[in-house]
Amino acid sequence: MKSLFDTVSFSCSRIVTQSYSTSFSSAVKMLAPNIRQDIYNIYGFVRLADEIVDSFHDYNKEELFDRFELDLKLALKDKISLNPILNAFQDTVFKYNIPYELIASFMKSMLLDLSKNEYNTKEEYNEYIYGSADVVGLMCLKVFVKGDDALFNELKLSAMKLGSAFQKVNFLRDLKADFEGLNRTYFPNTDLSQLNENSKNEIIKEIELDFEAGFAGIKKLPIEAKFGVYTAYIYYKKLLSKLKSTPSTEIKNARIRVPDYEKVSLLANCYLKYRLNIL
Repeated sequence: MKSLFDTVSFSCSRIVTQSYSTSFSSAVKMLAPNIRQDIYNIYGFVRLADEIVDSFHDYNKEELFDRFELDLKLALKDKISLNPILNAFQDTVFKYNIPYELIASFMKSMLLDLSKNEYNTKEEYNEYIYGSADVVGLMCLKVFVKGDDALFNELKLSAMKLGSAFQKVNFLRDLKADFEGLNRTYFPNTDLSQLNENSKNEIIKEIELDFEAGFAGIKKLPIEAKFGVYTAYIYYKKLLSKLKSTPSTEIKNARIRVPDYEKVSLLANCYLKYRLNIL
């Protein structure tokens, strides 16, 4: 029965999310049950594409990516895939009418990671951010608004800014791994081998502006999504605060993280503000 295979596929997407990101999966659990699985389905898809270009060093990444892209197109054409992650993703795409151009932009940015090592202009950087992060925020927003096109259009810019903020925080946190392990430089006009406090603070100011715009949209989200998205926002804000207080020399040599005990405290504080309606 197809329904049983769908159930297995959904479980795979949930396992991928929980295995690769404990922080994000914790935030997803704060979403209403009726939309939670679809966010798992989106994350499973983007995580799998990202793993191909970032992690499978002992294999031909280009061939794997081409095969994955072909399987994706067939999944969207046939509304089924024997790849359970793609099968779950296509279900969410059709349920919420997620535009293909969002998916294509994401795949374009992932493909860039196979060949492009640095982004020398703001235009290149913004294009990559749009495809790797902004469109993921828009896919999730499609789920959150459940077909309300007017609300989607109202919150579109905020969702993109929040996606940008999350991605840029990840870039700053993963500076060492990206620069030394993958030989990538995302921030334009920044010599990461000579990263200093001034250049670090310029990056952080940009992220703070993105967070400000993103928060304006969080306050207008439907009740089913607001607490979960707010939880993710607070976690990333805390991570940015830690990066801000960490010397640039240390950021280049260590991966900054939020300890589990702080995550528990943040979650409790988020819940209190949510219940008191003081977001």
